[in-house]
Amino acid sequence: MNKNLGILGKKVGMTQIFNEKGEVLRCTVVQAGGVVIGKRTMEKDGYSALIVGLGERKEKHTKKPLLGAYRKSQQTPKRVVRELRVSVEDAAKFEVGQKIGVDQVFEVGQKVDAQGTSRGRGFTGVVRRWNFAGAVQTHGTHEYRRHGGSIGTNMTPGRTLPGLKMPGHYGAETVSALNLKIAKLMPEDDLVLIEGAVPGAKNGIVLVRGAVKKKNAGKKA
Repeated sequence: MNKNLGILGKKVGMTQIFNEKGEVLRCTVVQAGGVVIGKRTMEKDGYSALIVGLGERKEKHTKKPLLGAYRKSQQTPKRVVRELRVSVEDAAKFEVGQKIGVDQVFEVGQKVDAQGTSRGRGFTGVVRRWNFAGAVQTHGTHEYRRHGGSIGTNMTPGRTLPGLKMPGHYGAETVSALNLKIAKLMPEDDLVLIEGAVPGAKNGIVLVRGAVKKKNAGKKA
């Protein structure tokens, strides 16, 4: 489980910048600005976490039990809420109502993991969904060019095995991109530029945290 500090943000789009060597870096722009609206503690909940909210939500569109929880913590309703498991030391750095700044969490050159929801592509066939090659195009092939072929056997086991790659709903899944690099930080605008592509469509919600497969990637120097 990733317990490194991170930000909850919105994917603005993509751009390019130049580094000190004059090389072009293709970057994804993420708009941060998440606010701590609650905390989990070891004494009360058995684990340590930050509850982060992003974007404002109208009170009339918020259910009353949830609205009461917001008022109890003296916070306004948020459109998106996520819980970030962190260490006790990292949780102590932030108070309820405090905005998580990109410069408080990341530094340029740091490795991060970005998680988002991939673009939904609806019902697709096996060629697009699973990269099947399709059937042969010769020897009288008729109306089977993009079919998946046989899906089972007759006698043994006499059924279609579970998990078989078949047509179906493609996309709209949680996808993580690991070990991306922070290219630039713009704290005044709550922007972070990440080298490479981040999962999700434009204006999608993205969770960016310190990488788990790189040593000390979650620690700010």
